[in-house]
Amino acid sequence: MSRKPNILLITSDQQHWNTIGAFNPEISTPNLDRLVREGTAFTRAYCPNPTCTPTRSSIITGQYPSQHGAWTLGTKLSEDAHTVGEDFLSAGYETVLVGKAHFQPLASTEEFPSLEAYPLLQDLAFWRTFDEPFYGFRHVELARNHTNEAHAGQHYALWLEEKGFANWRDYFRPPTGTMDPKARHHWPIPEAYHYDAWIAERTNERLKKYAEEEKPFFLWASFFDPHPPYLVPEPWDTMYDPLQLTLPSKRDGEHEANPPHFRLAREEAPDFSAYAETRFGMHGFRSHRHDGEKLRKDIAVYYGMTSLMDKYIGQILDRLDELGLAENTLVVFTSDHGHLFGQHGLIAKGPFHYEGLLRVPMIVRYPGQVPAGRKSASLQSLVDFAPTVLGFAGLPIPRSMTGVDQSAVWSGEREGARNHVLCENHHEPSTIHLKTYVNERYKLTVYYNRTYGELFDLAEDPQEVRNLWDDPAHAALKTDLLLRFAWAELGKEPMPMPRIAGA
Repeated sequence: MSRKPNILLITSDQQHWNTIGAFNPEISTPNLDRLVREGTAFTRAYCPNPTCTPTRSSIITGQYPSQHGAWTLGTKLSEDAHTVGEDFLSAGYETVLVGKAHFQPLASTEEFPSLEAYPLLQDLAFWRTFDEPFYGFRHVELARNHTNEAHAGQHYALWLEEKGFANWRDYFRPPTGTMDPKARHHWPIPEAYHYDAWIAERTNERLKKYAEEEKPFFLWASFFDPHPPYLVPEPWDTMYDPLQLTLPSKRDGEHEANPPHFRLAREEAPDFSAYAETRFGMHGFRSHRHDGEKLRKDIAVYYGMTSLMDKYIGQILDRLDELGLAENTLVVFTSDHGHLFGQHGLIAKGPFHYEGLLRVPMIVRYPGQVPAGRKSASLQSLVDFAPTVLGFAGLPIPRSMTGVDQSAVWSGEREGARNHVLCENHHEPSTIHLKTYVNERYKLTVYYNRTYGELFDLAEDPQEVRNLWDDPAHAALKTDLLLRFAWAELGKEPMPMPRIAGA
């Protein structure tokens, strides 16, 4: 069999960095724990944007959202964008994506058509015969719904029908289905028809195919959980006792020194109209007040969703072993961004650049190439994924990519390849436009056209409860970090054409 290294990317969606059993005894993830034992866990990995489309586009382009153009939810990644899948295709690899793509929006226009939009999303006849490359993936099997959302369709719905699950619509919200949209925690869909089972089955079929054909592959198994709504089939919905779980801490008055939207989010009926520039919703701009008892149950189900996903990740890892592929496969597990479930009194996501939202779990396994049982605090960014896997494969890294090749860090040859990471959040044209600079100790967040901001000392204040932005004693530090942020922005400019002459 060819010794070109296979690449297997496994992602969750909106998973808090500290939801792996190897590091958090309150949750059970035996298969992710196995990856931790057999590979290297990176404890300071960050997303380039705390929402789906921008970060997922960064994963495959090796560029920041401000560079590849899919700057927020409801935008699309241009089909002209160069992706890592194209590089692997050119090198003779098979490329496949199973699960969530979210490179395109749920609506379509003549100027910006979307394959992931209504009504095409649920045109099963179209998806039954769809066989076109999609952002560098030669083969895709897609879905778009989180739990019982009405967006169910595409290849997942086809699979449900092929399995004889004719009444699948009963388990999704109107208008697609008939399930009560107010249902919480228990999703009555049988586990055998859950999308985790679909992703694992279809991923394993592709692995078998490529093993038989002796073809190298770049395969992305893209799971949807534990992204809310908090719903999971039995027995996973009752796997965890809410009373035995630790509630995230928050401190009274901790938002007094923060930008105004933090304080508004803790009001009963906040008015965020001053931030609205488009007719679309603004993630996180709502009341984040919550009942502690209900939050405990939400966390219990969030953990249950993670544990269910872990079961099916295990099926994929087992199939790698059974096919004799594990030794020559670089496995990367991560999430597209984090999640807040009560930290700082906040829920889900928004322009709140705390560690819980920006940091992601990341584990890398490659037997004989990546050290086993190791933890690394080296700074990582998901924008680095594309150049790094190309580096491992010995393939040229396109000059358009602005991520960093971390292959020497992953293999243990270097301690680090970065001295900072950048996280962008451009959710409205001007009113929700912020960037965060993080180095080994400090975190600085700057807002477009605003004089307020955030500055946290992650060494002295790891819980991020004391914003030093306006603290006179830290004015010189803020000036220094603002300069370093400017350098970081200058340093990430792409240089697709080298200078080859004086003029």
